Amino acid sequence: MIGFRFSKFKPGPEQRSPFDRLLNLFLQLLTYTAGDANEALQWMNELDREHGLTDNEYSMGDFVEDLKRKGYLRDDTNGGLVMTPKAEQSIRKSALEEVFGKLRRSAPGRHSTRFTGIGEEPTGDLREYRFGDTADQISMTESIRNAQINHGLLDFHLMEDDLEVSEREHQSQTSTVLMIDISHSMILYGEDRITPAKKVAMALAELIRIRFPKDTLDVIVFGDDAWPISVKDLPYLQVGPYHTNTPAGLELAMDLLRRRKNPNKQIFMITDGKPSCMRVGDRLYKNSFGLDRRIVNKCLTLASNCKRLRIPITTFMVAEDPYLRSFIHEFSEANGGKAFYTSLKGLGQFVLEDFERNRVRRR
Repeated sequence: MIGFRFSKFKPGPEQRSPFDRLLNLFLQLLTYTAGDANEALQWMNELDREHGLTDNEYSMGDFVEDLKRKGYLRDDTNGGLVMTPKAEQSIRKSALEEVFGKLRRSAPGRHSTRFTGIGEEPTGDLREYRFGDTADQISMTESIRNAQINHGLLDFHLMEDDLEVSEREHQSQTSTVLMIDISHSMILYGEDRITPAKKVAMALAELIRIRFPKDTLDVIVFGDDAWPISVKDLPYLQVGPYHTNTPAGLELAMDLLRRRKNPNKQIFMITDGKPSCMRVGDRLYKNSFGLDRRIVNKCLTLASNCKRLRIPITTFMVAEDPYLRSFIHEFSEANGGKAFYTSLKGLGQFVLEDFERNRVRRR
């Protein structure tokens, strides 16, 4: 008898509803249009005319109505459509599946370390009770057994010396600052580098929210200056006519991390270019050619300061310029951090791999 073989059910395209098939494409377009729902729908209509995305049973008008009915879009005061918070979260989840899909299923879901302490995963080892141990760490079975042996069944007492504690793997927290370059070079020469950077940022934010809720993530963008943005604003992020003020981004990242009590801190920087400006007093010192020694030295000084504060910087370069590689090598050496020179397609995997390693650091 051959029997039956069971496997995980994976619905094919024909088994998904028309709405679900169109929703994934719509979420992708929202990322490219920086959250402009009306422009994304225009692209949907154009693709529908060219490739027949819909049919007589389910039209693009039905899709738009379903988006509104299910809470992805709402009418604005100008007569157009805007995204809702549900749509913003769906974009982050979609980015998480796309960028970290292959690695997400094997993620441990916590910061495992080589230390014992407060955590959820028991090691199997027992020890005596110590002042400061919490009640949920006490192994009641072993403690009651010790009380019976030490005091007998007729005169049962549970004393402090009877208590045994179940050891657990220590689980640490990590504070991360993600720096995103929004200078003009991120879309220069017709190459879109900002969209993959946004996808990585949204995926990282969603990964932390789902798997590591006790961690902190601050997102900052840097162009002529640097400023923090909220996670919900990531889909709307756009490149501006800016130079690359890397020193301002590093100074803001360090300032944010100083406020965190957590000893485990790190900076991720996604950029495609060389630093080309810095703040000098009240004015902006610029050099559009980049790698100005004055600006470079400022970046190296900040990298060294981060090293003294035990803040590693991991740089992800989405460009293949040998001069840039030389600068990043010098920058990473000054900080003692890491640098990856990767294509846009592989950016997400590198972020997750290095994030998983850095997170287990413990002072």
